[in-house]
Amino acid sequence: MKTAIFAAALALSSIGAAQADTINGLVNTGAAAGLVDGNYTLNGNASYVTATAGAFPFPHWSANTATSRWIMPTALQGESFDPSANNTYTWHLGFDLSGYDAASASFSGRFAADNAATVYLNGHALGTTNGFGNGSWASLSASSYFLSGANSLDFVVTNYAQNGGNPTGLRVEFDQSNVTAVPEPETYAMLMAGLLLVGALARRRKA
Repeated sequence: MKTAIFAAALALSSIGAAQADTINGLVNTGAAAGLVDGNYTLNGNASYVTATAGAFPFPHWSANTATSRWIMPTALQGESFDPSANNTYTWHLGFDLSGYDAASASFSGRFAADNAATVYLNGHALGTTNGFGNGSWASLSASSYFLSGANSLDFVVTNYAQNGGNPTGLRVEFDQSNVTAVPEPETYAMLMAGLLLVGALARRRKA
């Protein structure tokens, strides 16, 4: 009897413990050490991280921190783009929820862009931002539109035309994420076996 109860309790604890995972792959821009950000890709290529806090486009852009930094299309900080027509730059961040319950997933954070951006989760628009200063951050959150396998976060940045002094970039920060792991079939089997044995023993004692 005690063995069966222990088995059922162990299986239940295994299922409960699977509810505290964070979403692997949701990382801030420029979080990794170095001047190249391989997590956020632009047209399939790695992005470049701003390095010099005292040089243009700072202080116009919100200041970098130890946990997130601005990323750019090229290694030349402050390089000017799009002198005569608006242009778009799509930064992509991928993450995988294989082995997790996609319906349980959620995240929150914030983002900013020069000049403006719309963020999409698997093709569904989540929100927009229209600035790059300290007061220009926009909230970034989702609790739906997740897929059970590969997922895509795409930040479509629009850089408005300007002849000179016209950099572009993206900044993303996540503050939390949650997802529940799908228990292994063996966990369910152990739970069911324990519960059936408990029930059988209970009926036997009544008899």
